[in-house]
Amino acid sequence: MTPTGTMLVIGASGTTGSRTARQLIAAGHPVRAAGRRAPRLPGAEPVRFDWYDPATFGDALADVDRLYLVPPVGDPDPAAVMVPFLRQARAAGVERAVLLSSSAIPKGGPAVGAVHQVLPGLFDQWAVLRPSWFMQNFTGTHTHADSIREHGVIRTAAGSGRVGFVDADDISAVAVHALTDDRAPNGDLVLTGPEPLGHDDIAAILTQVTGRPVTHHRLTCDALRDRLAAVMPLEFATMLADMDRAIAEGAEDRTTDTVRRVTGRPPSGFRTVAERELSPRTAPATSPTP
Repeated sequence: MTPTGTMLVIGASGTTGSRTARQLIAAGHPVRAAGRRAPRLPGAEPVRFDWYDPATFGDALADVDRLYLVPPVGDPDPAAVMVPFLRQARAAGVERAVLLSSSAIPKGGPAVGAVHQVLPGLFDQWAVLRPSWFMQNFTGTHTHADSIREHGVIRTAAGSGRVGFVDADDISAVAVHALTDDRAPNGDLVLTGPEPLGHDDIAAILTQVTGRPVTHHRLTCDALRDRLAAVMPLEFATMLADMDRAIAEGAEDRTTDTVRRVTGRPPSGFRTVAERELSPRTAPATSPTP
């Protein structure tokens, strides 16, 4: 890894942003932790940053060399706010940008796919991380994890489709390399775990690890869309439901060697992550399914 200037980590209180910031700090890199509430991480400089408030851009970008970019959550058109920021970042002297996208969204696709499309034209050094669905969706603060804790249920429209779920720690390890290696990837990196699993498999592993029954309830895409639309814009809910439809049709039934190739170690399996992050001694009791 090469010595670097200050790294701006946007979304530093989030699932991958916090992990990326901590790994960068541990490796001795100067980090500015950005978020709406100026996240305070030991060893990082906190700064307030809001995608929808351009007045926060200047302080966040001052003397920054490289960027880790987490798009605004739930925005069906993140390019509208991200591209102006990226142009300002390039004008301010930022040399390298690493964007968090999704394995389900190609370059030029919907939502963050539009940001992916313009990134190479703005920066000579860049990378787009395209992880599969996060393992932490079932152990952290995602709606799946909430449903598991409260009702012992995972609700999807993915049917029996399998996904190469990936550990957020592995995503962040790749992000650190993309930010600090002598040569930027200058491409997109599809990240998966070691094996594809269905949501029935996930439920079975969670049942075994936690000792509490977890089941997978299969919804239609329309039913899932309507559930999601109650808590987010309809356009974004429709996109997420369509992603589940794609999973059911086999779009995410794959694995890649990217984590091992970039970091030099194999990706973590879901059972390992579940055992690491869930404990029967501390997990809240499961209430009956409604």
